[in-house]
Amino acid sequence: MQKPDFDDPDLSLAALFEHWPEAAALFFKHNMACPGCPVARFYALSDACRRAGLDEAQFRADIKAHVRAARPDQ
Repeated sequence: MQKPDFDDPDLSLAALFEHWPEAAALFFKHNMACPGCPVARFYALSDACRRAGLDEAQFRADIKAHVRAARPDQ
């Protein structure tokens, strides 16, 4: 299975956590329960950022940096 495009605006949170599980730590840091939420397959990152009042571009950049740090070989 091909890894989805992280920058796809329609990428579900469930797919994000499946392919980049390290991202969950940043959601928890912002008191967001998205990694365990049953509707994560219906929500995109933009939805989560809007609900949490986060800047989506900055949060995406933070997630990318966090994943790169966790997976230096990729």
